[in-house]
Amino acid sequence: MSELKFPTEVIDLPSKGLIYPPESPLSSGQVEMKYMTAREEDILTNQSYIQNGTVLDKMLKSLIVSKIDIKDLLIGDKNALLIAARVLGYGNDYTFNYGGEDVTVDLSSLDHKKIDETMFKPAKNEFDFTCPTTKTNLTFKLLTGEDENKIDAELKGLKKISKETSADLSTRLKYIITSVEGDYDKKKIREFVDNYLLAKDSRALREYIRQIQPDVDLNVTIEVNGSEEEVEIPINLNFFWPDARV
Repeated sequence: MSELKFPTEVIDLPSKGLIYPPESPLSSGQVEMKYMTAREEDILTNQSYIQNGTVLDKMLKSLIVSKIDIKDLLIGDKNALLIAARVLGYGNDYTFNYGGEDVTVDLSSLDHKKIDETMFKPAKNEFDFTCPTTKTNLTFKLLTGEDENKIDAELKGLKKISKETSADLSTRLKYIITSVEGDYDKKKIREFVDNYLLAKDSRALREYIRQIQPDVDLNVTIEVNGSEEEVEIPINLNFFWPDARV
């Protein structure tokens, strides 16, 4: 029997590879991915993976041909690969329920957000920001899959200490901010977030990150009950699950 070869596609990353170090394959701004098979459907229905929240990462690892570590991916780049996986596996049409109605969108019509490349430091995930109220100078990073895993682990630890604890936003900011007035000490960054970062400045920083973050534009206009609404397509297990059921 002749050797079978998996068909693959090269996927462009929203970041164009700008923030990755030159030695990383991700710096090319592209990732090679194979088409989904029954093996990946097995992964999507694996209850152990679903319960521990690793199912989508496991699926991506199985699909990606390029020699990369998915933990290094920016969240926006990871979103692009998940959308590509969905399209390669089940086609362009994605149907979901919104407002009690089934809505179908064409995933191939989703575009990458436009980014200002002049704001990116060469091969470095670091950006400058001055707090508009206090004029404090900060540097920050765009979160990767590894950062998200660390944040989730820290939040779970805080929940064990106190079930009433709700520190999602402040914990996330402690990983996003990399320096305060040129000081990269992590302890001082945490102290700054807890005690000195004003709500106005926190909101301004988060809005600025939203504007420059490389990602797929997941906002689509749909018609619900006779009127048009703009909604954001959620990327989670349900993005694959309806078609992955046995």
